[in-house]
Amino acid sequence: MKKLKMIFIIFLTVTLVGVGVFLFVRPNAIFPMNKCSGLQKKGGLICIGYWEGAVCDISPEGIIKSLRYAIDLVGEDHVALGSDFDGTTTTALDTSELSILTQKMLDHRFSDSEITKVMGGNSVRFLSSYLPK
Repeated sequence: MKKLKMIFIIFLTVTLVGVGVFLFVRPNAIFPMNKCSGLQKKGGLICIGYWEGAVCDISPEGIIKSLRYAIDLVGEDHVALGSDFDGTTTTALDTSELSILTQKMLDHRFSDSEITKVMGGNSVRFLSSYLPK
């Protein structure tokens, strides 16, 4: 149990989990976006949730807009999906439909590198760095 507590603390220290990019509608909601740019120095992630309350528009188009904004703000190495499939949220799509987001990213001319990193590469890198060996 002690190891899990340490992992949880490290995880919260260096990443924002499940936050949406609210600058589109509400610039001061949850976490000020000007604070997010400091995450690069610590290797953190902005994990974009895709349920109502995490992003302003839960449609695939709205999720893609949030991802693009976050990538433009902090770079492709610091953005990931944040699904929160824990039973307390309702999402517009489930894991079987993530290919819809991939297709929308292609439609919006995200680079192959951006897609690979956002759709799992950054999460794997982050967790591999901070979880015990």
